[in-house]
Amino acid sequence: MHGGPNLLLSTIRQRFWPLRGRELARSIVHRCVTCVRARPRSMEQLMGDLPPVRVNKAFPFENVGVDFAGPVFLKPPSRKAAPLKAYVAVYVCLAVKAVHLDLVPDMTTNGFIASLHRFTGRRGKPSMIYCDNGRNFVGAHRELNELRNLFLTQRHKDVVANETTSNGILFRFIAPRSPSLGGIWEAAVKSMKLHLRRIMGNAMLTETEFTTALIQVESILNSRPITPMSEDPQDLQPLTPGHFLVGKPLNAIPEPDLSEIPESRLSRWQRVQSLIQHFWKRWHHEYLNTLENRYRWTEKTSNLVQNAIVLLREENLPPQKWAIGRVVDVQPGVDGLVRLVSVRTSSGITQRAVNKLCLLPVEVDSSLLIQ
Repeated sequence: MHGGPNLLLSTIRQRFWPLRGRELARSIVHRCVTCVRARPRSMEQLMGDLPPVRVNKAFPFENVGVDFAGPVFLKPPSRKAAPLKAYVAVYVCLAVKAVHLDLVPDMTTNGFIASLHRFTGRRGKPSMIYCDNGRNFVGAHRELNELRNLFLTQRHKDVVANETTSNGILFRFIAPRSPSLGGIWEAAVKSMKLHLRRIMGNAMLTETEFTTALIQVESILNSRPITPMSEDPQDLQPLTPGHFLVGKPLNAIPEPDLSEIPESRLSRWQRVQSLIQHFWKRWHHEYLNTLENRYRWTEKTSNLVQNAIVLLREENLPPQKWAIGRVVDVQPGVDGLVRLVSVRTSSGITQRAVNKLCLLPVEVDSSLLIQ
């Protein structure tokens, strides 16, 4: 039932005059577990370096992040029927930020696998997919592995089956409830929702109408600049994801008809290749430089250690009801900084990013700590 540092110090000084009382009162308040649980502060760590898939050249959609957004409600075929619920699968290229949007009828394993087939049919098979730990993603990963193992154990597998199954898609799952580890596709979901609200408003569209609007939003997102725009009209137009998909922004004005121009005056195929190389050169010099800045988490802090007592932040619960856990494993990055830990709670062991944890001022036996 103590107050803040000043109130606590003034109350104590009515009977005693402790030496260095202000520092002592502040220390007592900061080490009070009840006060920390009432106003917890999330931990922070220096923002990590970008993974190689974000800064290395690759074909568009070779490495993608995927997330589901929704639900959205579609107009039913008849007036008396209930609105149809659907979701939007958002695929983001990790190299050039190109976006692919797909309407999915439900958030199930089969629904995601069907969406993955449509995605690979239009964009090509990715080599790696990053996603969160949603049940539909985990189920799809398990089912694809079972299908791959089934094909690999067939006695009479032909060359085609051997080629396709030996190069399966690799899934990478981020820690549960840690959206900061998948910020690139979370930002794409936010942008997609913003444009859909502007287009739809409160209207309820049919499946065909919604699919048309979704593709138009995809075109807008793939035409947004990914490099800073210059005020000089003589400079080149800003680089967009559409340059890597079709050679220009998807909402650009169509080029004039070249069918009447003699073939000898047309550019050669090598010119097309040089344009593509020019886009990648600009991507390297203009776009990658913008990724070097750390706008958040700019300072190093002490690493979280094993056996530390923490609170697990829950957005839909008050702080007093957040679960208490003990850190059982730390996973330092390549720079030695800990940004992901395993926490044991009453319901089991789970992974969390450190920015979703609040350290409690509970003393732990130093012999149990592992730096």
